[in-house]
Amino acid sequence: MGTTVFERRVPSASVIDHSLTATREGVFWIDDLPASLRPDRAPLRGTVRTDLVVVGAGYTGLWTALLAKVRDPHRRVVVVEAQRVGWAASGRNGGFCEASLTHGRENGLARWPTEIETLERLGMQNLDEIEADVATFGLDAQFERTGQLAPAIEEHQLAWLDDWRAEAAALGETGADELEYLDEASVRAAVNSPTYLAGIWEKRNCALVHPARLAAELARVCEERGVEIFERSHVTALTSAGGGGAGGGGVTVVTDGGRVEAEQAVLATNVFPSLLKRNRLMTVPVYDYVMMTEPLSAEQWAEIGWQSRQGVGDMANQFHYYRPTQDGRILFGGYDALYHYGRRVDPRYEHRPDVWRKLASHFFTTFPQLEGLKFSHHWSGPIDTSTQFTAFFGTARGGRVAYAAGFTGLGVGSTRFAGQVMLDLLAGADTERTRLEMVRKRPLPFPPEPAAAVGINMTRWSLDRADHNEGKRNLLLKTLDSLGLGFDS
Repeated sequence: MGTTVFERRVPSASVIDHSLTATREGVFWIDDLPASLRPDRAPLRGTVRTDLVVVGAGYTGLWTALLAKVRDPHRRVVVVEAQRVGWAASGRNGGFCEASLTHGRENGLARWPTEIETLERLGMQNLDEIEADVATFGLDAQFERTGQLAPAIEEHQLAWLDDWRAEAAALGETGADELEYLDEASVRAAVNSPTYLAGIWEKRNCALVHPARLAAELARVCEERGVEIFERSHVTALTSAGGGGAGGGGVTVVTDGGRVEAEQAVLATNVFPSLLKRNRLMTVPVYDYVMMTEPLSAEQWAEIGWQSRQGVGDMANQFHYYRPTQDGRILFGGYDALYHYGRRVDPRYEHRPDVWRKLASHFFTTFPQLEGLKFSHHWSGPIDTSTQFTAFFGTARGGRVAYAAGFTGLGVGSTRFAGQVMLDLLAGADTERTRLEMVRKRPLPFPPEPAAAVGINMTRWSLDRADHNEGKRNLLLKTLDSLGLGFDS
């Protein structure tokens, strides 16, 4: 079994120790949010009646509420949130707003081969519409359409780049404004890491955003259009008049302080336990970890270049993602994605000094010229993943309730698409979106414990072994691939 570049080029312990001497355990993006964008909204008290109630004030819920008002400005919309707007994944992610709805073309081809071209077109259209919405609504979210760089950091990954370049050429996607292959000299001229052997820069498929600002700005625009948002209102029950059939009546969302009676409801709880029993096994939470540096000096930026400000995601199964911020920092995260027995979401799982030391080591392997730099923040949070590694959709209670979950790290962009899908479903509309197999067909659920923990952790171990064995997949991964359950980032 071989080694990876992060094991062959380990920085000294003193470099790692120094980088962590003043690191705060907290979410940089939320700390960076101006008080004006974080108003203290009242909790729900008493009974409120509305046309549409949305459970969850992250991206999924906020995009859905905003798009509902765009479609019908007279529609009454209420959002209830257990904590604060954007406090969970929507406020603490890496800020990569990607076009992909399928977690990459290969994943999409394996699951929906006959509609992959449609899914890719709709994904790019969705990102274009997000860019347009940023301008139309004046969303101060630090949106930058910089694209994403995929560097090869191991010799065996060079063949993957060649295959990718050949496929892109066959699809006519190698124009100067779409996708560019960079040899070793060119990729290091773009971002100067000694680990880079070559790379592909997809120039239109990704934007960078300030995650907490995006959530806060979506909430602001929603409220300007009449949406009511109640914070610190934990939902304890979802009931429907007339039972689960297709008859008349509405739905009631019960919170710890009141209730919302509505004609229709959207469930945008994602990683948290679903209010619908049918979805309890459909997702699992995996914890992702991330770090933020202090601002770099002009000399340090000159050392690494990065003038085009692309997001970066390397090509390993256990991959790293990193990007610059507008105030001159570098966010660096990924690699470990940890599952805890029982599908539990627990703040205690966020505290992992061992993982942060590993990430710091990998950071200085990637950028040894930045030795001496310190990290200002490190944090973590759970991601909801499904067995198809992208969102699934559906309705319940006679079509009065719509849901989407399982975004698997793609939610910054695809939650807007999910909002459109759910509104289509609630309207009973026959659209290109609702005709998609990805929308109509539910993925397989995860098994109950202990099978879930055994399977997930064995898969994670196998992916790590593949990274140490020239990308070669073992029997478990090959079996999952053949069943349409495999994942290759």
